[in-house]
Amino acid sequence: MPAQAHAQGDGLHPAQPVVVITGNYGSGKTEVAVNWSLWLRRAGYRVTIADLDVVNPYFRCREATVPMEAEGIRVLAPRGEMHHAELPIVMPEIGGAIAHADGVSILDVGGDDDGARVLASLSRFFREHEMLQVVNQCRPFTDTVRGCLKIQREIQAASRLRVTGLISNAHLMEETDADVIARGADFAREVGRATGVPLRFVTVERRLLHEIDVDALGCDVLAVDRLMAPPWRRCVKLGSENFQIGR
Repeated sequence: MPAQAHAQGDGLHPAQPVVVITGNYGSGKTEVAVNWSLWLRRAGYRVTIADLDVVNPYFRCREATVPMEAEGIRVLAPRGEMHHAELPIVMPEIGGAIAHADGVSILDVGGDDDGARVLASLSRFFREHEMLQVVNQCRPFTDTVRGCLKIQREIQAASRLRVTGLISNAHLMEETDADVIARGADFAREVGRATGVPLRFVTVERRLLHEIDVDALGCDVLAVDRLMAPPWRRCVKLGSENFQIGR
């Protein structure tokens, strides 16, 4: 089942028609982008998701093209022989999706400043937009506020855009528990206080929802299913190699 939100506050609804999802390598940007796109579509939005990850060939939103399109989401990603290409391909339609968003356009961007540089090449198209940084306290280099701020500065410099909000996506894969999520949310707020950037929402893997005190988190919650899997952990193929139904 696609993700649904446990709480439906303003944090889960886009503030602008174009939303850029960015962050450090391994923070879970693509998982967040795909799950949030599915939630937005089910909430009644017209949704376009654009694959702008030109640096990581394994975790790209294009791998979930089939199930997203089945939900009515428009997916902008290379097709045919170029689908699996490890090339920095930016489709020309993406510029139109930024300049003239039909509903909500989600841009799934590669990690760190390396991935964010592609945004600078599209700067002429940006008008009404927001850029959200995915924060995973459990990752190297972003387990301190100083580390998160360093990544944020580098992404902003490379993209020529400013981070306007944070998403807490703290996890340790199968070892994730309620404490990890709560500590991650507190940490993301601390990052936000250091920059004046608000925490938009917290992600919680669906299997853990019954263990979470949502009111105690004090933030909107997006329930997520682990939809993306690396090639060495594929379990069910549904028309796209890395898409899996959680098991």
